[in-house]
Amino acid sequence: MGYTSAGIKEETCMLSPGIEELIKVLIHLVESEQLLNANKRQAQYLALQNQINPHFLYNTLDSIRSEAMLEGNDVVAEMTEALATFFRYTISKVENMVTLEEELDNIKVYFLIQKHRFEERINLEIEYDKEDEFLLRCLLPKLTLQPVVENSIIHGIERKIGSGTIKIVLKCTEKRLIIEINDDGVGMRPEVLEKLNNQLNQPVFESIQLSKNKGGIAIMNVNNRIHLIYGEEYGMTVYSTPDVGTDTVINLPLITSERQLENMKE
Repeated sequence: MGYTSAGIKEETCMLSPGIEELIKVLIHLVESEQLLNANKRQAQYLALQNQINPHFLYNTLDSIRSEAMLEGNDVVAEMTEALATFFRYTISKVENMVTLEEELDNIKVYFLIQKHRFEERINLEIEYDKEDEFLLRCLLPKLTLQPVVENSIIHGIERKIGSGTIKIVLKCTEKRLIIEINDDGVGMRPEVLEKLNNQLNQPVFESIQLSKNKGGIAIMNVNNRIHLIYGEEYGMTVYSTPDVGTDTVINLPLITSERQLENMKE
């Protein structure tokens, strides 16, 4: 004989206090399961809804690219293709963790888009020792690098007179992956740098609330994700000198498999 939560409620008045308490717990569990299923259905609907927009975007960009190629406009065709590739990586790649090689490929596409705007004013260099090529297989949260590179362009090189270079340097210790993102832009004043590093060193939940109150700061959000995934011993530190440039150091565990990540959490 099955019971609905409403049916159980009607019977509770005939039962002893102990049994009644147990049934209240059962009612809570039943209603929680119903709520969970409703939330799942809503999440599935939203996921389906969100899948429509990217496909529309890709199809539109592909149409623009085709028209540009027919017109012989190679610049528009190249930029449109780069934009579609960047959006596909950003929106559609649902995995939380990606390889460093995938992140760097996305940076190259993002930089190609920015080159159309800044032309020869910005340059990108990626450096690592050939013996450290295995670092490209390391896992890290998706979109760890792009917000930092964007920050370097907007707040560093764009404000500089003349051209500038962003250099991504890959290093490692026995257990850590170290990624340095260096720019030769305008740099930061000491008080601004101190405030930023203080924010990056906040406990993660305080930092999340702080970034909400400030309207969101890209590298703070990246840092919060690193803390949430790996723990607060990992994260970012920023070094900067006015009129010289800014170095952002990202400190991550040296892992190449999801299993290693799970072992960290045990």
